[in-house]
Amino acid sequence: MNLSDNFTLAELTKSQTAVRKGIRNEPSTEHINNLIHLARTILQPVREYFDEPVMISSGYRSPELCEAIGSSAKSQHAKGEAADFEIPGIDNKELAAWIVANTEFDQLILEFYIENDPNSGWVHCSAKTPPEEGRKQILQAKKIEGKTVYEPILL
Repeated sequence: MNLSDNFTLAELTKSQTAVRKGIRNEPSTEHINNLIHLARTILQPVREYFDEPVMISSGYRSPELCEAIGSSAKSQHAKGEAADFEIPGIDNKELAAWIVANTEFDQLILEFYIENDPNSGWVHCSAKTPPEEGRKQILQAKKIEGKTVYEPILL
């Protein structure tokens, strides 16, 4: 099933962890509608602007899958509202800054990015329906003394 011109449901639900652990990772109709919104308002504009394939590392995750990987069952991934992604050859900070300036995002997290290492980390971005309910929250995730810390960041 196509969610937008360049993104499929299969691409946004794939999970090696789910396969390995026998966890069902099948979104409901509501989750699929959220994924369509995410694909059309965030991922497709990114794909069209940068004119390069967008590599999705995580999209929809069932609550059980979220917990299996150490996340929360309340994650926006479990609602079909978020994806983690990057574009090979594009600085993740540049990608994040473009999203902030050009899309109706809810939350953007520049995850584990290291300054002067453009290939480090990835971008987590969510979208809400309707978009005006979005928080426009911009954060950076870092490891400090072995713990993940989220701090506001200006892009």
